[in-house]
Amino acid sequence: MEFRQLQYVIQIAKEKNFSRAAEKLHIAQPSLSQQLSKLEKEIGVLLFRRTTNSVELTHAGSVFVAKAQSILDNIEQLKQELDDLAHMRKGKLVVGSLSITGSHVLPIVLPIFGEQYPEIEIVLVEDTPSKLEQLTASGQTDLSLLALPLFEPSLEWVPIIEEEIVLAVPPEHPLARQFEPIRIESLRNEPFIVLKKGQGFRQNVMEICEKAGFEPRIVFESTNIETVQSLVAAGMGITFIPKMITRSSVNALTPVYLPLAAPSPIRTLVIASRKGRYLSRAAEAFIDTMKQTTEQHFGG
Repeated sequence: MEFRQLQYVIQIAKEKNFSRAAEKLHIAQPSLSQQLSKLEKEIGVLLFRRTTNSVELTHAGSVFVAKAQSILDNIEQLKQELDDLAHMRKGKLVVGSLSITGSHVLPIVLPIFGEQYPEIEIVLVEDTPSKLEQLTASGQTDLSLLALPLFEPSLEWVPIIEEEIVLAVPPEHPLARQFEPIRIESLRNEPFIVLKKGQGFRQNVMEICEKAGFEPRIVFESTNIETVQSLVAAGMGITFIPKMITRSSVNALTPVYLPLAAPSPIRTLVIASRKGRYLSRAAEAFIDTMKQTTEQHFGG
């Protein structure tokens, strides 16, 4: 069994077609078929069921592909470790980030990291929380900036920031003129504007209300927390907002932000990675820079 044969089987399984797999592998289709037949003969089992239009994995093939992918991942991690030893601070780091949260945190962190480690290339990937968890779990991002709770069991995380969550209300709302911190249970009859399912902070809002003994009466949903804030400012409802994301300028699109009564809820931002995955020196340096910089800027 040869290393290249593992790559061949994985590519055929991905494409479900010999011609496309051969094209992606930059080899001739007859050579690819020959190598697969040679491998199947060596191990004594069929890896694929061939039909006129496609090829499908057998049960043995599914087991083989899973093990082969694990082997290739381990080899890639070994290469990364050896590259670290050889080049020290050189490398590439793929960092996932929530778009709105990242827009507040990364402009503070990246310039400092770039100054300290100019030879490390940073590739940013922005996506939804659930997609970023999947990308990190599969090794397609080295690290991801996420908010608790995480739902992917194969991830581990390092806390970066704990920030206060505040109440956002329309400027004309009676609560906007209240000076005392707002008790969450007093909001049970209010109309809420929240993020749609799959957006991370929605879960925080639902849990805050649940702990206060009620389910929020949702009147509008959006995929963008900035849209949520604008709808609140327009008088369509209220919501909870991480303090980091509150708008500093006061205009027609700015809600009134109010503190919540103790124990006030918080949001925890973390840097997540896959359990057991080798963290390069670049990744460790990025985590350290993130922790130090955000502590200085946001107060830990």
